[in-house]
Amino acid sequence: MVKVRLDKWLWAARFFKTRAIAKAAIETGKIHMDGQKAKPSRMIELDNMLTIRQGDIEKTVRVIIASEHRGGAPEAQLLYEETATSLEARERKSAEQRAFHGSTPASTRPNKKQRRQIHRFIKI
Repeated sequence: MVKVRLDKWLWAARFFKTRAIAKAAIETGKIHMDGQKAKPSRMIELDNMLTIRQGDIEKTVRVIIASEHRGGAPEAQLLYEETATSLEARERKSAEQRAFHGSTPASTRPNKKQRRQIHRFIKI
């Protein structure tokens, strides 16, 4: 059974660009292993449940393969499996964000003609 450091696995699974960023995320409490705060040096094993918070996105994944070698994105996705509830929550949140951003009008600056009309209106 292969054991890998948590920060190395997060880097290999492409959740973070560097091990230093992964370590910082773990130390600030954004990564939980089996419901508890973890340390970067904690060894990860198969079937560990990880909760990873990146900005507004929170993912719950199950470790399938413990690897310390970083590969391409398709290979990295084979290292873990995201839970169904996590997928549903992420999709629901992204739909809410799309609906919110779609309903708010984009603020645009007035063009030259509109500025002239504004100045004329203010002078009167």
